Amino acid sequence: MKVHALATVCCLLAAMTVHAETKPASPHEFATFGGGCFWCMEAVFQRVPGVIHSVSGYSGGKTEHPTYEQICNHGTGHAEVIQVEFDPAVISYEKLLGIFFEAHDPTTLNRQGADEGDQYRSVIFYTSPEQHEAALRAKTAAQKEYEDPIVTEIVPLKKFWPAEAYHQDYFNQHPGQGYCAFVIKPKVSKLQKKGVISKD
Repeated sequence: MKVHALATVCCLLAAMTVHAETKPASPHEFATFGGGCFWCMEAVFQRVPGVIHSVSGYSGGKTEHPTYEQICNHGTGHAEVIQVEFDPAVISYEKLLGIFFEAHDPTTLNRQGADEGDQYRSVIFYTSPEQHEAALRAKTAAQKEYEDPIVTEIVPLKKFWPAEAYHQDYFNQHPGQGYCAFVIKPKVSKLQKKGVISKD
């Protein structure tokens, strides 16, 4: 009886192991971009078909577990960024890069509009050689659309720190707030009219 029970348990464990080993990996991928205020970038990429989820956060600096207050006081080295989870079967990383370059001015160093500081720098954080090469190609292609040189940094992603909860989904949660109404909404509307992103 004990031998039979032990054999049954072994068979179950073996089946579980096989199942775990053959379980398909998630087909989704991640992209991390900084292009000024993360509220703006998040609002744009949330309206891109194929983007599953987006998170506002910080990356590129030396301070661990940075806070928004620390970012605003400078010295952390972090940029405001968004990290998007996307389905490559619906939208490619190359297409996301094209939207990134269209969604902000990549020729202004450490500034987007009235937002000024190193946390607002234009930056692409790559996670693989393929993303690195794609980013370099996209930057070269985008340069044809600008007279001034593009200053976008292309660097490896070392760590992404999610921003505080109140920063997440900010534009959708606060459409009437001043910055949202006068800065983000016109940008989103412009890209929607151009067909770059969907109309909600």
